[in-house]
Amino acid sequence: MEKPTQVGAAAAAARTGTFTVLSDENETHVVSTGLIQLNMTVLKQYLKGGNKGVGLEVCRQLALQGVTVILTARDEKRGQDAVESLRRESDLSNVIFHQLDVRYDDSVTSLARYIEGRYGKLDILVNNAAVVGVAADEEGLKSLNIDAETWTSGRAANLLKEVFQNTVDEALNCLNTNYYGCKRVTEALLPLLKLSTSGARIVNASSLASELKRMPNEKLRNDLSNIEIWDESE
Repeated sequence: MEKPTQVGAAAAAARTGTFTVLSDENETHVVSTGLIQLNMTVLKQYLKGGNKGVGLEVCRQLALQGVTVILTARDEKRGQDAVESLRRESDLSNVIFHQLDVRYDDSVTSLARYIEGRYGKLDILVNNAAVVGVAADEEGLKSLNIDAETWTSGRAANLLKEVFQNTVDEALNCLNTNYYGCKRVTEALLPLLKLSTSGARIVNASSLASELKRMPNEKLRNDLSNIEIWDESE
């Protein structure tokens, strides 16, 4: 057995701490799903949802460690462009693109079948695909000129009432992407993760934007904080 492969840099980039993957004679594979439009990464050296931001850097760092990365994105052109940029800028040939839209069962099934047929197993899954869930007035948001400390503290919630608009369509898309998308991909790839001989890992990335204190609607904050009244049937 080879020495453990360190992937702490990638894990840190995904805001999940550090972890180690033990590799045997078979290569490690990772999948990463989307990044701010991102949501997951699978460690078996396949990455989905990594066409920009944090996801792209997670893909880069894992690939630099010798991991085979499957980078996924909803938009095929953007995903292909991301892979080409990694190959060009970092001289990485071990990054592969596969289209994935976590909102649809058939897209997730296609990815699972591809991994099973080509690699037979998966070692790491990184879930980092997400959408904001509101319609934003971008110019209005810029004009507020909110400083970083106000953002991170949550005190910007009331200021954002004027530039963020909650709609049913945006809310449903957010729920289907951020919650059900993560669940959908994890359940589809779990059988392949169980076949890992390296000790499979699932990494779920989150964001400060998901904190209840950042929601300007007080009634909604109170309802969502009461876990006793919610289940998936709701």
